[in-house]
Amino acid sequence: MKVLIVTYYWPPSGGSGVQRWLKFVKYLQDFGIEPIVYTVAQPKYPILDTSLEKEIPGNITILKQSILEPSTIFSLFTKGKTQQAAGFLNPNPTFFGRVIQYIRANYFIPDARKYWVQPSVKYLKKYLKAHPVDAVITSGPPHSLHLIGLALKNAIDVKWISDFRDPWTEIDYFEQLPLTKKSIQIHQKLEQEVLEKSDTVLVVGKTMKDGFKNFINKIQIVTNGFDTEVDSLENTLDTKFTITHVGLMNADRNPTLLWKVISEIGKEDADFAADCQINIVGKIALEVQGDLEKYKIRNILDIGYVSHQEVKKHQQKSQVLLLSVNKVKSAKGIITGKIFEYLQAKRPILAIGPSDGDLAEIIYETNAGVIVDFDDEINLKKSILEMYTSFKNGSLHSNSKNIEQYHRKALTEQLANIIKETVL
Repeated sequence: MKVLIVTYYWPPSGGSGVQRWLKFVKYLQDFGIEPIVYTVAQPKYPILDTSLEKEIPGNITILKQSILEPSTIFSLFTKGKTQQAAGFLNPNPTFFGRVIQYIRANYFIPDARKYWVQPSVKYLKKYLKAHPVDAVITSGPPHSLHLIGLALKNAIDVKWISDFRDPWTEIDYFEQLPLTKKSIQIHQKLEQEVLEKSDTVLVVGKTMKDGFKNFINKIQIVTNGFDTEVDSLENTLDTKFTITHVGLMNADRNPTLLWKVISEIGKEDADFAADCQINIVGKIALEVQGDLEKYKIRNILDIGYVSHQEVKKHQQKSQVLLLSVNKVKSAKGIITGKIFEYLQAKRPILAIGPSDGDLAEIIYETNAGVIVDFDDEINLKKSILEMYTSFKNGSLHSNSKNIEQYHRKALTEQLANIIKETVL
């Protein structure tokens, strides 16, 4: 069985967006499915990680076509100015910044990769005529890629699976975009059409599935996961009481209450102030930097972006792994991909987010740590002090269980079964 996978993020892209389909492609052949990957040539990825290229199976076909990246055009007008990193929407843009945001929100629907759709459809129709496949899979965001699948479905009636790594109109930043009423209606119409025409829809969690309630019979949940065998990890722990956050930390994800609580504990306990160290692995917003200064948090190690392999080392040696959910309306449905690699690292997790959300369910089910609601200062302070006491006693361990279900190979087997059911 052959499947064509349409994905924008592919090595040498770094970050979280590339992981899901890189890992599926890595294991699909073990379950009788040959993947063919269609991606962009010479893309403008905001984060690069060339170490991921070695995980691509050497015997698969990879098709590439160039793309007109609007960011290239916009950069001509912003030379010499500070650029927003990937994953950040500037909450206080300049006048020119507001104009750019308005243009991108209302003239690049569903997103800035819209100009890749028509050339891709033209190329793939010709390719698929000469090289038939059993199914086409599109992965978004960027959700423009689903329009490629939609066009192919309408043109050649191929089986089509749309994969939503993140929501479309329910994504956390959607309401922050300066969208006109007409633009919102266009987004909703396109999303509806993609859901209607897909033979199967993949989502990463229960809340997202429930949000597509009118299409519940065709929706399948396949979560993200981790890849390395747990038992193969080294476990040399930091000597300090390290609290490590991995990944982008934008303004919505900024755990202001955590910084406040850590500051207060440090004032009450000099040993804690000396022992506690905050490790930040990845890019952070100016709002986060401002809060760290405001609460006079010391012992901060700002590591910045590192390769995926280096990320794993930081995770497995940290005393505590911090997971902060975006404080937005859709927070209950957010399952950040790092939770699964945190599980792999087998270190205690301190999560801040909805205690009744999808993420909380995973933490409770695996006994991997604690999750505290956004504004629950009492329990946040209690959890940190309990972890610190265990650290001082040499007994801060993870007692996680049932995490093997989230191994990428197990998840790929689940995906392979879904593909076969869709085709047959």
